[in-house]
Amino acid sequence: MKTNLLYVFADQWRAEAVGSLGSDQVVTPNIDRFSEESVCCTNAYSTFPLCSPHRASLMTGKYPFRLGMWTNCKIGLEEKIMLKPQETCIANVLKDAGFATGYIGKWHLDASELNFSPHPKSGAGEWDAYTPPGERRQGFDYFLSYGACDDHLDPHYWLDDETQIKPGKWSAEFETDKAIEYMNQKKDGEEPFALFVSYNPPHLPYELVPERYYEKFKNLKVHYRPNVPESMREEGGLLETQTRQYFAAVHGIDEQFGRILAWLKENGMEENTLVVLSADHGEMLGSHGLMSKNIWYDEALHIPLIFRQKGRLMPGKNDVIFASPDHMPTLLELLDLAVPETCEGYSHADSLIRGSAVPGEPEDMLICSYPGGADMVAAFSKRGLTHKAYGWRGIRNRRYTYVITNGYAPDEPQRELLYDRELDPYEMNPAAIEKDCTDERILAFRERLKDYLELTEDPFLWDRPRCETVQ
Repeated sequence: MKTNLLYVFADQWRAEAVGSLGSDQVVTPNIDRFSEESVCCTNAYSTFPLCSPHRASLMTGKYPFRLGMWTNCKIGLEEKIMLKPQETCIANVLKDAGFATGYIGKWHLDASELNFSPHPKSGAGEWDAYTPPGERRQGFDYFLSYGACDDHLDPHYWLDDETQIKPGKWSAEFETDKAIEYMNQKKDGEEPFALFVSYNPPHLPYELVPERYYEKFKNLKVHYRPNVPESMREEGGLLETQTRQYFAAVHGIDEQFGRILAWLKENGMEENTLVVLSADHGEMLGSHGLMSKNIWYDEALHIPLIFRQKGRLMPGKNDVIFASPDHMPTLLELLDLAVPETCEGYSHADSLIRGSAVPGEPEDMLICSYPGGADMVAAFSKRGLTHKAYGWRGIRNRRYTYVITNGYAPDEPQRELLYDRELDPYEMNPAAIEKDCTDERILAFRERLKDYLELTEDPFLWDRPRCETVQ
């Protein structure tokens, strides 16, 4: 009997917001039980902590920049950002191997429809898009989805035509309904299924969470991380409210994921289904004075990544360095399928099966971000510069985060920073590195970064003039 695949991932869900694995004041009893039965990857990070770039890597096993995914699929840019149909994606491989393939929830890998028409027949607005049946669905046969629309309490979806489906319930609840419905239809079939479920919460707007979940957290005394500035910790203030709402959404995700786990158990599907729970990137929640993501700090990069297949994967923690391009090759090898040569990521399947490190596994990973706003792109273009050479790039290993940032405007000087997370776990005291530094660690990081830039064909200007102190 072939193994099924169920891959569930939430948007903007940070690793600290897992009850049994993190420090946030979340309540996640179902995920906690699931974790006890699973391999928990404690060093899983988003290579590019933004929605579309990570999702593109997940689907292709390639680095975001190599896919042309230097920002989100959005409107307002001359270049139309989308995952190209000619890419070899995981669903293409699974379908060719005889799997029924399904995708439910947020897609955010197709070009926004407003780039092409002011009034799309589908009714898609802003960054949203209806992806019609065909090659842009990247190998998924069943496709109940939308592009990017963060109305969690009044979501909409498209199936096989431009008619919007509006269920009138919290998006994660509806998507769970449809996931269970899909698995019910496939459980007795001859072919295995591969189903991806993409929850939009706990992504902002934070306030769009059902009252039944918020009720548990509305009076919570929030314990802030040490790197949250005192100026943001006002009692009854905005951050306190948004943190409570974020925790409430995570609690809701836990309840919905629990429904899926219960269905698998009731239907005897636990041993022949590889279940993966993850996220596309994290959430800052006030750390370093920031909200959202797209920065090199742990709160934005570090994501949950949990694998379970009873009878095959031994529960426990695994500290492999797990980057965004590593998901596809790892999943395929866990399903005993060949990995396409197009994949640039590393398969950690052997390590997950053995329950221990395997010689030759990566000791570090690339992290990156590019200026993606239309105003930023225009500012660089006006100066005859390419925005793709700016932003920040870095290396993350088990102890250090090394970053070179060129900034998001043409006149920003370069900074080179090193965070020792063993001595400075909240990344509050980076070392500012001089250009003529001779420290062997720094020289090694520079060379390693250059290797990644060459691999990904990234035009990043790593040797620009820099300021002398951390700003």
